[in-house]
Amino acid sequence: MKLIGRTLSPFVRRVAATLNFYGLEWEALPLSTVTDGAEIARHNPLGRVPALVLADGEVLVDSAAILDHLDSLAGPAALTPPAGAERRAVLRAVALGVGAAEKSVQAYYETQRRPEALRWAEGAEKLIEQARGGFAALEAMLEGGFLCLGRLTQADVTAVIALDFADKVLPALGEGRYRRLRALSARLNADPRVGGTRFAT
Repeated sequence: MKLIGRTLSPFVRRVAATLNFYGLEWEALPLSTVTDGAEIARHNPLGRVPALVLADGEVLVDSAAILDHLDSLAGPAALTPPAGAERRAVLRAVALGVGAAEKSVQAYYETQRRPEALRWAEGAEKLIEQARGGFAALEAMLEGGFLCLGRLTQADVTAVIALDFADKVLPALGEGRYRRLRALSARLNADPRVGGTRFAT
């Protein structure tokens, strides 16, 4: 399998970490949406990452769809339960992590990627507050060592990677906040299956 996209993207990175947890063989194609748009569009007509090219050439797009397929390969080891209340609990927390990641990405583009004359400070602050709301909700869920079910799930992977992204590109967003999430991040990043997916530059 080939994973398209740089792990600077929290959506690419959560797929990479999940591939590692499941012990699946994969190759990184670290294409950038900024400089490699045409090549990415060959695999995903939306020009977005991640995309996962399967061994038979089939291409899956969007991290949620990719993770759904990987879970089917992992069977009982899947980080998201297959059904019922446990699945709903994990997916609720995953949705908060994905939402916080999305708002962090949007705030990053609004404050740093958009031409300065076109930046909207009020809109950027709203995005940052939305991201903080998601992270705060996750922080409140962390009564024990994990977000759900008393064990590692996709919720933990997604939440940690979302916070890592925000810390990298918008450090003021989470500065002095989310003590429990940071402890979870330290634990998961000590595992090379997660820490080894960190963006290098």
